[in-house]
Amino acid sequence: MPAQPAQSPVTVLGLGLMGSALAAALLKAGHPTTVWNRTAAKTGPLAAQGAIPADTARDAVEAAPLVIVCLTTNDGVRGLLEPEADALKGRTVVNLTNGTPAQARELASWAAAHGVAYVDGGIMAVPQMIATPGAYILYSGADATAFEAHRATLSALAAPKWVGEDPGLAALYDLSLLTGMYGMVMGVAQAYALIGSEGIAAREFAPLLRDWMAAMTDAVVPGTAEAVDAGRHLTDVSNLAMNRDAYPNFLQAYADQGLRGDLFAPFQGLLDRAVDEGYGADGLSRLVTLLKQG
Repeated sequence: MPAQPAQSPVTVLGLGLMGSALAAALLKAGHPTTVWNRTAAKTGPLAAQGAIPADTARDAVEAAPLVIVCLTTNDGVRGLLEPEADALKGRTVVNLTNGTPAQARELASWAAAHGVAYVDGGIMAVPQMIATPGAYILYSGADATAFEAHRATLSALAAPKWVGEDPGLAALYDLSLLTGMYGMVMGVAQAYALIGSEGIAAREFAPLLRDWMAAMTDAVVPGTAEAVDAGRHLTDVSNLAMNRDAYPNFLQAYADQGLRGDLFAPFQGLLDRAVDEGYGADGLSRLVTLLKQG
């Protein structure tokens, strides 16, 4: 039986919960994996799984053609990579650190100036989801060839989704998706606080909330997208004037039930502005354009 080709080597810089999960997934897929972390003790569990601990960041960089970075902030990425610029030349850096589009573009410009192929990424998963069917990672960068060259390796982490050659697009998609998630989290938190103000258990209320939010998501997400892209916001269902008039009931109920309304109070101002500017007959999709304006 012919020998199977060896999997390509990879380096992982940064071994927090996510970085460690990424390295473990690469090891499980058979990739020789070099790991480095400022706190060297974090390499221990991965070394027990077969990873190669590097004494320095430079040693780690020189060990593989593909260098995956997963730190806390992009400020840390720049500080880590700059001293190793000469060692990184000719290699591919895939930065999976959460950041902004502007930060990604700045890092990409720095990398290009030093002969480093740079791919930015946004991980749409928690560490426990890495290497499972539900996880995916968004990628973007000016060098699509570098991404394609390492696509098979990156697939060991999660399903790879290329979103474009602008290095900032992965971060833009990532933050946009997380914006939707945080909006949901805020709504769920306020809903549980409100129902709980009368002693009703969250787990009792959860099935109703889950089903209601699922139904609204199925309607609101595609419906709003269609309205925004078409520029048609008029509605005969629940217009902004109706929402503006009814919204004070929410804030009053929160106060009456002894709850803070911090998460929801700003929405009243946006509704007021929409109606004051003459959009009272429009649906909630109109708010997207108001957010763009200021």
